Amino acid sequence: MCHCPTRCCQPLRAVPPFSPQSLQCCTCTYGLPRIAIYRRQWPPCRSLFRKFFLRGDIPISRYYGPGASQRFIKWHVPPEQLDFQRYLPLFFDGLCETTFPYREFSRNGIRDMIAVAKERQLLCCLPMLILPAKRALNTKDPDVIIATLRALQQLVQAGPWIGSALVPYYRQLLPIPNLFRACNVNIGDQIDFQGGNRVGDVIDETLRMLELHGGPDAYLNIKYMVPTYESCVLNK
Repeated sequence: MCHCPTRCCQPLRAVPPFSPQSLQCCTCTYGLPRIAIYRRQWPPCRSLFRKFFLRGDIPISRYYGPGASQRFIKWHVPPEQLDFQRYLPLFFDGLCETTFPYREFSRNGIRDMIAVAKERQLLCCLPMLILPAKRALNTKDPDVIIATLRALQQLVQAGPWIGSALVPYYRQLLPIPNLFRACNVNIGDQIDFQGGNRVGDVIDETLRMLELHGGPDAYLNIKYMVPTYESCVLNK
């Protein structure tokens, strides 16, 4: 708005709002910038999983035999014989992939390796899984977030001590779930046929599972990172 005492013929100059410049003559304010906190952010380079897969260092291929609808990967080496400290972080690094077939290879590979892993093997490689999982969550892609949370759910259910060992890493893993926890669909009394694939529902399910398997300190650490979370154990 122009504050000149006489009629001004000059074009108005746009200035930031709530600033001393907005009180000057021949000025107008523009709107505040919008912060796109939910905008998807892709990694600056391709994942190590894709690099090693294209180089032939990961002993897997597509399975085309009977029952291919339930089984996607053909393992050239049994997964229980692999070095988990080397290969499982690579598969977790591929969680940020959204292109075929790297997306399916990484997610099915994580499922197969955790299913046959011993608890001692998972505890040894657990610190190396945090950074790839955090990188996948930071993409802010709902499909990638759901896949990463599903992998964490399977991980904490693989042994009684894994959930407690995961508690110190909540500060790296829970900021993005705290941001997307309210992303749900309110349909009233109708039926949501995609309820299991909503990112908000998967986040709530993961938080409850982390509390159940994380020991006595899990709830306080979850509450610190997700203030709106209510305990599923203490409030019964």
